[in-house]
Amino acid sequence: VPVDGSHWLSMREVLEILQQRGHEVVVVAPEVSMHIKPSKSFVMKMYPVPFTQEEMENDFKAFIQTSFEEGSFVERFLKIHEGMKRFRDVSIASCQLLLQNKELMSYLGESKF
Repeated sequence: VPVDGSHWLSMREVLEILQQRGHEVVVVAPEVSMHIKPSKSFVMKMYPVPFTQEEMENDFKAFIQTSFEEGSFVERFLKIHEGMKRFRDVSIASCQLLLQNKELMSYLGESKF
């Protein structure tokens, strides 16, 4: 169950090597992500989330833009803090939806994931 971003970019290489060595690799990920995409190296099990690709990308762009805006340290800190809270809330919602997805949880349990 990868985390989008640099964690995923590093993990993907490991998964490809595991698959080359004969392992069956299953990746559980939200339907909306920045970097986690299907591959021939692994099976994807995806679950729905309450935000769109566009919303996620817009939030990320706004966060990056805020990081480089001018202003006092306190103003920038508070804006960045708000962006981090948004990412935290999205991550928590995504995790909750994964755990509440009975079909996917059954599959994972039956496959001894």
